[in-house]
Amino acid sequence: MSINITNWDVEDEGFWQREGKSIANKNLWISIPALLLAFSVWLMWGMLIVQMKKMGFTLGMNPQTPADWANVNSMLWTLPAVAGLAGATLRIPNGFLIGIGGGRNVIFLTTALLLIPAFGAGLVMGDKNVSYATLAILAATSGFGGGNFSSSMSNISYFFPKRVQGTSLGLNAGLGNLGVSVMQFLIPIVLATGVFSAGMTMPNSDKIVYLQDAAWVWVPLLMVVVIASFFGMNNLKSATPKLGNYAGEFGKTILLLIFGVIASGVGAYMLIGLKINMWIVLPTVVIVSLLLMKFLSPSELKGNLNKQFDIFGNKHTWIMTIIYTMTFGSFIGYAASFPKLIQDIFQGQINPFHYAFLGPLVGALIRPVGGWLADKVNSGSKVTTWSTILQVVSALAVGYFIVRAREVAAISGPEAAAAQYWWPFFWGFMALFAGTGIGNGSTFRSIPYIFNKTQAGPVLGWTAAIAAYGAFIMPKLFGQQIKSGHAEYAIYGFVAYYMLCLVLNWWYYDRKNSEVKC
Repeated sequence: MSINITNWDVEDEGFWQREGKSIANKNLWISIPALLLAFSVWLMWGMLIVQMKKMGFTLGMNPQTPADWANVNSMLWTLPAVAGLAGATLRIPNGFLIGIGGGRNVIFLTTALLLIPAFGAGLVMGDKNVSYATLAILAATSGFGGGNFSSSMSNISYFFPKRVQGTSLGLNAGLGNLGVSVMQFLIPIVLATGVFSAGMTMPNSDKIVYLQDAAWVWVPLLMVVVIASFFGMNNLKSATPKLGNYAGEFGKTILLLIFGVIASGVGAYMLIGLKINMWIVLPTVVIVSLLLMKFLSPSELKGNLNKQFDIFGNKHTWIMTIIYTMTFGSFIGYAASFPKLIQDIFQGQINPFHYAFLGPLVGALIRPVGGWLADKVNSGSKVTTWSTILQVVSALAVGYFIVRAREVAAISGPEAAAAQYWWPFFWGFMALFAGTGIGNGSTFRSIPYIFNKTQAGPVLGWTAAIAAYGAFIMPKLFGQQIKSGHAEYAIYGFVAYYMLCLVLNWWYYDRKNSEVKC
């Protein structure tokens, strides 16, 4: 079987059963572990900062007072936000990579790039006084993992017929998202056992913690998947019209990724160096990314990109971006924030490592169910409606329990707050993760029905890119509101956004006389 496939018509049932199905499934089952590891490396900072706080990392400063340590805690919250910012920004060029680089080529290269943050973070975790700038740069390189989602989903969309897109995309995304839960489950194990490093002694304790292994554990796993993607995946001529020049395809892929890296660097500097408001930083990096791609790409690349940029003239691109951000943006933002949120809300009374992985696990495993349900009822919009209602109700419950836990802690202490409100808080969050997962699957099922085959891939990539900024926005908002003493304010803001999405989904896709049925 040639790596480059010229004839590909999966809408033809005969071709699909004869050879298309087996090839598509092979690519899917290599794509899934590649995406799983991408999520693991991207979101590992949410777990690392919990242990860094316990180990007394100073971020290169000399904290002495409680106020100094509160500032360190706030800066720790910024590290997963930087990773989230970079990952979301890199999704913008990733959304266009399959059309210029080839699916197999892009998945191989973008997965190999994850070795940089995995190995680099392991090196610096051995030094409690490592500078904040070094940590921020490494957190930004973890963004390669976040970016991979857009190219992965765009690639898989070309391999499967429209009638099973909800299921196939749901499997790729859902089991790929499982990387967050796998990471949050595996890291506590390697922290305690040690395989690659000598470990460090925890302050005021004889306990040895192998913090470096929390990053190094991904290196051998990544190498296996990199080899599998190189030898086992395929490029499709129908997805990449100018297919065949490996040097050119890899070169164009790297160039677009460099544009994303530059835009991410601009955003990180604005956020950390200039301390500019996040709501200014976010649109700036999106605009910088698109401008770099549009005006600095080589002439042979501009024609292809301009054709894909046509999606921005379709109003449904923007509507689905808003709606999909509600689902995936919430999932990835809560996943990045959940461990530290547990630690801060319950003031160390609950061990985040025992429970944090369960939220992303629920959201990831139920995502294929959302796609399957949408295929079953022949409507992604209907499933999106009910998943949005679930998000609204469960988010309001979480906000209520946060308030009650704070009030009880002020009167009777954090132990009493944890005893009374930990489990209601936990189950509220599990329902919230379930809602995001179901909506993830149903919205991605809708996109191939709203857009033609040429636009569906780039739209999948674009919506995923913007939604990924949830991994930047939510840690920043939670960090700010926790510092001010009102974490629930962030939750209430998310509820208002969910209500807007509920109305948009109903008006454009789910009401009786809606413009599009999907």
